[in-house]
Amino acid sequence: MIRVLLAEDQAMVRGALSALLNLESDIEVLGSAADGEAAWRDIQRLKPDVLVTDIEMPGLTGLELAQRIHRQELPIKVIIVTTFARPGFLRRALEAGVSGYLLKDAPAENLAEALRMVHRGGRSIDPQLALDAWSEADPLNDRERQVLRLAGEGQSASDIATQLSLSHGTVRNYLSEAIGKLGVANRIEAYRLARQKGWL
Repeated sequence: MIRVLLAEDQAMVRGALSALLNLESDIEVLGSAADGEAAWRDIQRLKPDVLVTDIEMPGLTGLELAQRIHRQELPIKVIIVTTFARPGFLRRALEAGVSGYLLKDAPAENLAEALRMVHRGGRSIDPQLALDAWSEADPLNDRERQVLRLAGEGQSASDIATQLSLSHGTVRNYLSEAIGKLGVANRIEAYRLARQKGWL
């Protein structure tokens, strides 16, 4: 049996994925989480073979979950199922050790097949997205990305400094670097462009 944990913040999608996978004789859905923090607790408690996760979730994103699993060398494969057909997201997912990356508009049977392939040690990546992913590199480093995401969510440099345990000047430097690298006029444009490219 392939033991699966689902992490998806939309209740209807979560329910549909669970029902779909439970129809398969070789797949068992151990549980489902509505946000990244709950998913992380469930990962430690249930020890699934595969985590199927969305990217955008409250608490921890799917990418952050994948990075944690990768860093802690847990024997759990990760498949991302998302609406974001953005090459930047796929690049970051692959760097975080993700084994599968599927779009939500793909045929439903693709997910079960992807689970089987990933469980056997293979990869399942949307082919067009895989080609696009290597066309344009992400210029931001992790800290610039983190600071820019918080700035784009409306936090001031002081708030960001407090949250990340940085000095106010360091936060401003990171924002300035990100704006310069993206070739835009201000932090809002930088945030928009980075989101559009899938770099945030």
